[in-house]
Amino acid sequence: MFRTLRFATCASLVALAASASSVSAAELKVVASFSIIADLASNVGGDRVEISTLVPVDGDAHVYDPRPADAAALEAAQVVLVNGLEFEGFMSRLIETSGTKAAIVEVSKGVEPLKTAEEEHGHQSEAHKEAAHDEDAGEKAEAGDDHGHEGHHHGEFDPHAWQSIENAEIYVKNIAAAFCDAEPAGCATYTANSEAYLAKLDELENEVKAAVASIPEGRRTIITSHDAFGYFEHAYGLKFIAPEGVSTEAEASAADVARLIDQAKEDKASAIFVENITNPRLAEQIAREAGLTVGGTLYSDALSGEGGPAATYIDMVRYNVTTITKAVLGS
Repeated sequence: MFRTLRFATCASLVALAASASSVSAAELKVVASFSIIADLASNVGGDRVEISTLVPVDGDAHVYDPRPADAAALEAAQVVLVNGLEFEGFMSRLIETSGTKAAIVEVSKGVEPLKTAEEEHGHQSEAHKEAAHDEDAGEKAEAGDDHGHEGHHHGEFDPHAWQSIENAEIYVKNIAAAFCDAEPAGCATYTANSEAYLAKLDELENEVKAAVASIPEGRRTIITSHDAFGYFEHAYGLKFIAPEGVSTEAEASAADVARLIDQAKEDKASAIFVENITNPRLAEQIAREAGLTVGGTLYSDALSGEGGPAATYIDMVRYNVTTITKAVLGS
C-alpha cells in the first residue's frame, strides 16, 4: 500500500512538473521596440507573455544602436511590437538581420497621424518663418550644405503618437489583437486585461484634462528639449515649442536657438523642461537667455527605471502633467 502511495505521489509530481513546463513553454515570446510599448504590452499580456525590450528605460530610440543580443531576441520572438511612423530607424535592418519569423505589429496602426511639417511650422509665426528661411539659407551657404536640417529625414508624420492617451488606447487594442492572433487560447485573457487597462486610461484622460484646465490659457506655452509632445498639444491644449525637431538626431543651430528665445519671449512661455532622453545643457542655456525657470524633467520617448517617477505609461503621463502644472502655477 505504501509502495502504491509512493508511486502515485511520484506520478503526481511528474505530472505537475510536466504541467509547469508546459505553461512555461506556452508563454508568448514578445519583443517590444522600446519601454513605453513594453509597458502597454505587459498590461495586456499579463502572466501569459514574456516581454523583452530593445531600447532600455531612459534610452533614446532615435539614436539607438542595436546589439547582437537584439537580433537573437527577434529571432526567438513570436510577436514583435514596433511603434511605426518611422520612429525606430534601426528596426528594418534589425528585422532583416535577425531573420525572424515573428509577426511584426505596428501598434500605431489606426492612429490619425500629425504631419511633421505642420507641427514644426505651426509653432512659428509668419515673421519667424521668414526669418528662419533667411537665416537657415545663410547658414547652409556658409557651411556649403545644400540640405541643412532637411538632411535628417524623419518621415512625413510625427511618430510620438502615444503622447495622446486616446492614441495609447489604439495601441492597446492593436496589441490585444496581435496577441489573440498569435495565441488564440489566451484571447479571453488578453481581451479582459485590455478592457481593464483601457478603463484606467479613460480615468487618466479625465485627470489630464482637469489638470490642463487649471492652467490659465495665457500661460499654456512651454518649451521642451525636442518636439515630442505634438500629440499632447493637439489633444489637451498646451502649446509646446522646441529647439530640435521630432528626432533628437536633428541638432538645433544657433539660429534655431535664437529664434526660439525670441519666440519664447513673444509667446510669454511659462517654463522650460528638459527630457530624460536628452542632454539638459541646451535647455539650460535657453532658460538663462529667455529668463525662464527650468521646471523639471519630462518623460517623452522612454520610461524611467522601476524606482523612478515614470516606471509605467500611466505614471509617465501623470508625472508629466503634474510637473508641468506645478512649474507653471508655482504650486
